[in-house]
Amino acid sequence: MNKRNFWKGLLKISGVLCLVAGLSIACPQDSQAAARQAEVKTRSSYVVKIEAPAVDVYTYASERSEKQGQVMRGQTYEALSGAGQGWVKIRTGGREGYIRTTGNASVVEKAHETVDENVKKRRQVVEYAMQFVGGRYVYGGVDPNRGVDCSGFTRYVLSNSASIALPHSSKGQSSYGKQVTVEEMQPGDLLFYSGSGGINHVALYIGDGKIVHASTEKTGIKTSPYDYREPVKIVSLLS
Repeated sequence: MNKRNFWKGLLKISGVLCLVAGLSIACPQDSQAAARQAEVKTRSSYVVKIEAPAVDVYTYASERSEKQGQVMRGQTYEALSGAGQGWVKIRTGGREGYIRTTGNASVVEKAHETVDENVKKRRQVVEYAMQFVGGRYVYGGVDPNRGVDCSGFTRYVLSNSASIALPHSSKGQSSYGKQVTVEEMQPGDLLFYSGSGGINHVALYIGDGKIVHASTEKTGIKTSPYDYREPVKIVSLLS
């Protein structure tokens, strides 16, 4: 029996019914909302709440083993592990011991949320870049507020959102970071495209199969499918 299934079984033995009412998880329609959701990781722990007036603590998961003491009604303890058959290990008085939960205590699952800082950073880079969509393409430009070319755009975005310094050249930028595959790429990674003279274009991956880039004088800064042209290299600078 794996650990997750054990706890589920123990919850049933303890007579605990966890009912989460009114909880809905929205399916975001845009990649930015999805990125925010991906930042949060949830892990579970288990707490034992003593419900009987007094419960014996044993050295092992058996009433035949030595008694270490008692725990009293209303007290709570972290569940360190389980031993099956309605037993759970707790720590009390600086010692670890086992109590029988059946008829004595309830085991409650508690969820803890943590933020994945790397995912958060990538989302912030993408959000920063997306504010410039609709801006002008200007060859040699370095500021998307006034007009910018492809490498000027990625250079400006990564400098201002992640403090990453890059040269003003798509070919030069392709030598930075760690090369990754299409399957490995994440929001904030750079995709490079080539022409007859080698690498001549760079874009920023924003997730959901799309990039944002300073495209042409006609279209300006826009989003496109990442494979509107076949990328010849993908690099990650945000690991």
